[in-house]
Amino acid sequence: MTTPPLKLFNSLTRQVEQFVPIHAGEARVYSCGPTVYNYQHVGNMRAYVFADTLGRTLSWAGYDLTHVVNITDVGHLTSDADAGDDKMEKAAASAGKSAWDIAAYYQRVFEDDLARLNIRKLQHPKATDYVEAMIEWGKGIEDKHCYRIESGLYFDVTTVPEYGRLARAVTEEGEARIESVEGKRNAADFAIWRTTPEGEDRQMEWDSPWGRGAPGWHIECSVMSAELLGHPFDIHTGGIDHREIHHPNEIAQNQAHNCREKSGANIWMHNNFLVDRRGKMSKSTGDFLTLQALVDRGYHPLAYRMLCLQAHYRSELEFTWEGLGAALVRLKRLVMGLRQAQDQWSQEAGLAPPPPTRADGLRAEVTHPKLAPLLEKFENALADDLNTAIALTALEEVLATKKMPKDQKGILALGMMWPLGLMILPREELRLRPAGAQVTEAEIEAELVRRKEARAAKDFALSDAIRDDLAAKGVEVMDGDPLGWDWKLEHFA
Repeated sequence: MTTPPLKLFNSLTRQVEQFVPIHAGEARVYSCGPTVYNYQHVGNMRAYVFADTLGRTLSWAGYDLTHVVNITDVGHLTSDADAGDDKMEKAAASAGKSAWDIAAYYQRVFEDDLARLNIRKLQHPKATDYVEAMIEWGKGIEDKHCYRIESGLYFDVTTVPEYGRLARAVTEEGEARIESVEGKRNAADFAIWRTTPEGEDRQMEWDSPWGRGAPGWHIECSVMSAELLGHPFDIHTGGIDHREIHHPNEIAQNQAHNCREKSGANIWMHNNFLVDRRGKMSKSTGDFLTLQALVDRGYHPLAYRMLCLQAHYRSELEFTWEGLGAALVRLKRLVMGLRQAQDQWSQEAGLAPPPPTRADGLRAEVTHPKLAPLLEKFENALADDLNTAIALTALEEVLATKKMPKDQKGILALGMMWPLGLMILPREELRLRPAGAQVTEAEIEAELVRRKEARAAKDFALSDAIRDDLAAKGVEVMDGDPLGWDWKLEHFA
């Protein structure tokens, strides 16, 4: 068995294509990062679960991975194009803090959320560290591709071939989201540099040939990907909303600067929206769920990662509390099976080494005729445009196998866990325990011991009374729970 070729859906061509790296043995990936003016909602975090799964799959396939996720700490306006206030400046004014403090705080929160989702630590360069490079880029494309108006330097989209080919909606959905700016030649033209209006002060501004001001939002990703990965590079990822405006504008800048007919990245990949029954999640409404909100309801963050893995990244994913609860139960079952597999492996192998994090290494370890096909199924699923839903079932099938060599079953199960970003957790961490619960775990366990003794003595009246008292405190006693969790704490809204 050999590693199957990795095939990925390219949004630019709307086709599944075999991944062929530009540099042999390497994979260079750029993922659009957050604008750090607010908390990221769980819809935003789906993009980073997807990007991490892609990065892990590339590493699993044996590529030397360089993966960059930028931090937008300047330039992103409250509209997706060139109207409204700068999100950083607006958040700073609202909070009575500096824009720099706002950016630093929300970057820390974002990186903490990544860690809680078991997303690998990556390079997180900040846009403000590349402003001078953005100015140089603007100077390099100004003569042939830009024009100046009172509000700044603008890119003329008619100067590059096939503008909007990525979106395929130049005059429909894309332009419908662009607000008009006085003096623009074309509705889709966008700012390379925004000059500070006379009499207005900004906290974040720099000197430039076009006056004191700040860069437009789109220029940062072109500049930072070129500086850190080189143009062209392999894969560019982002949410599907970026496919309509932000990424077409990146491509236009890349073509103008150094890529001519090309787009800057060979493959463009986009994850679909997370939706609830009110529509896609958006910070603009002020009504959105953060990862911390899920934790406050008692869910481990990896339950959300499991929820994401159960669906294909290109499919819309509906968020419900019931769905998250089901994902948590599935995660518990996996963790129990993985812990058992780890224990069996350790008993057979002594102090067991960590399993390989590359497919070829795992393949060399697993040779049993019933296990090797499950590894092949797992590999084929990941290679088929990151079909994590099928990969999960392959992992579960491994855990369900009976009378297998313990070392092979254990190393296979644990090795398959890694590219999915799952991990073995203490059982207590997976209990549904909302923040603010008025009863401690020690108190619950003590009452359950009393109840068990009462049931053994056939004192069912006392047993029922203990159960009812716990229920009044939000504790659901789960008699006969096959997972062995015994109880859970309910959320009181």
